[in-house]
Amino acid sequence: MATDRPVVVYPPDEEGGRRVRVDGQISGRAYSLGDVAAFMQEAGLQSFDEMDVVRSALIEWRGGGPETWTD
Repeated sequence: MATDRPVVVYPPDEEGGRRVRVDGQISGRAYSLGDVAAFMQEAGLQSFDEMDVVRSALIEWRGGGPETWTD
């Protein structure tokens, strides 16, 4: 399924991390909303914080929403 959202947060792995893809490139693994916010900031959205991550329509959450950090 294709998406027009530039950020994808994948399901949690066995260690509780979630891969984060920004504009087609894997940015790293997030263990919290703060980590996702940091990836967004690195991508140029410097003012993004944890609440922006929760509310943003730019992010596609797979395998659970922003409250899911364990598999």
